[in-house]
Amino acid sequence: MNRLFTVVNVLGKMILVFGLTMFIPLGVALWDDDGAQPVFEESIVITFSSGLVMWLATRRYHRELQIKDGFLLVVLVWSVLPAFAMLPLLFYLPELNLSMAYFEAVSGLTATGGTVLSGLDKLPPSINIWRGEIVWLGGMGLIVLAVAILPLLGVGGRQLLNAEIPGPMKENKLTPRIAETAKGLWSIYAGLTVMCAITYKWAGMEWFDAVMHAFTTLGLGGFSSHDASYGYWDSPLIESVAIIFMLIAGINFATHFLAWRGKNLIPYRYDSEVGWCVVIIFFSCFGLAFYLWFNNVYTEPLIALRYATFNIVSVATTTGYSNTDYSLWPMFAPLWMLFLSAFCSSSGSTGGGMKMIRVRILYQQVYREIVTLMHPNAVIPAKVGRSVLANRVIFSVLVFLFVYSASILLMALALTLSGLDAVTSFSAAVACINNLGPGLGGIGPATTYALLTDLQIWICSFAMLLGRLEFFTVLAIFVPAFWRK
Repeated sequence: MNRLFTVVNVLGKMILVFGLTMFIPLGVALWDDDGAQPVFEESIVITFSSGLVMWLATRRYHRELQIKDGFLLVVLVWSVLPAFAMLPLLFYLPELNLSMAYFEAVSGLTATGGTVLSGLDKLPPSINIWRGEIVWLGGMGLIVLAVAILPLLGVGGRQLLNAEIPGPMKENKLTPRIAETAKGLWSIYAGLTVMCAITYKWAGMEWFDAVMHAFTTLGLGGFSSHDASYGYWDSPLIESVAIIFMLIAGINFATHFLAWRGKNLIPYRYDSEVGWCVVIIFFSCFGLAFYLWFNNVYTEPLIALRYATFNIVSVATTTGYSNTDYSLWPMFAPLWMLFLSAFCSSSGSTGGGMKMIRVRILYQQVYREIVTLMHPNAVIPAKVGRSVLANRVIFSVLVFLFVYSASILLMALALTLSGLDAVTSFSAAVACINNLGPGLGGIGPATTYALLTDLQIWICSFAMLLGRLEFFTVLAIFVPAFWRK
């Protein structure tokens, strides 16, 4: 029980910090006089009051976090903060019930981008900015942000970062101090966001849309301020800007950090994921463009290439933007895109899915098994780049693949059992666990998740959290050994 109180103490501080982020949309509401000012004021009061009560009530349990504390805190942060992030939406939009509002907040904070809202063009700018901001905050991870801030409050960050950062290579440190690492990553993240916003403005967006979409582009979340998403502008230049920054956000931010610190591009050359991601996406774009042109979906090859490239990059990086309803394309095309969303982003990026590093490790293991069948006495080391992989890393990736596949299957079966059709159920399971957003069938790029029942909405919300925390962080707290001293 003392562990829970210690975690709640830190959680209270994080809720207080999270409350500060609501002042940005409040400022927008005041500046634009868009009518949403009262909902943000009320939300700020509730958030600050809740965080303050949790902090003060458990202050005598303050101590350095242990490993198990870090896992528990991560799960609580990602499940509790959406309850506060949803407040402005719940207060301003009376048509939203609790399930839908929580889903929208989870979708934002997990950088998934699936929405239950329509009529986005008519929403107050402050509400849309808030939706974009929570994607941006969730993109790099609120825990990493807390690691940079909590040392000021007397709480260490190593246990948090170990529980939060995904991927088998997470033990590599970029700087001697964990707080410096977090600050470095966030500096790169913030700098790229500013560059993205300025470039969007140059390409033709208004400042509000440029900032809103810079938030969701770097966060790879896919929320837009327009129902038509990027089809609203119908601009190849704006789409090109989005493609460039989606690809950048799909690369490990540690690589960006090392490149910036070294003032050269060598880290990208030695990154074991960048080359594979770029090559697979490149050939997919041209291959799918030819497929669409060959099937007379588009009569001009360049037009086919434009739509194929934008939507493939968007789905493969698990962003979720669209400039057309690709669910109307021949079924192979959207299925291939859905497949790419499972692995075409890097570990340490803001994307979802399995991550390319795990696919590379699986490929290495398959190759080893095939060679061993032919040469039983051969010793074939599994390598990624110049690093030889320990067997424990390979085993962990194999277990991850099993849990990943089983989770998609179970979520799809649960949605089907609840009454959803098979195509929508499967694509919703894949889209939510991969933190992609739009799927196929009833939840395609031209529709929303609003057609789902409350039960189905909660299943999808859990799937998004499970995918964002990469399964084991969540599953660990359900193991009896976790609660033993």
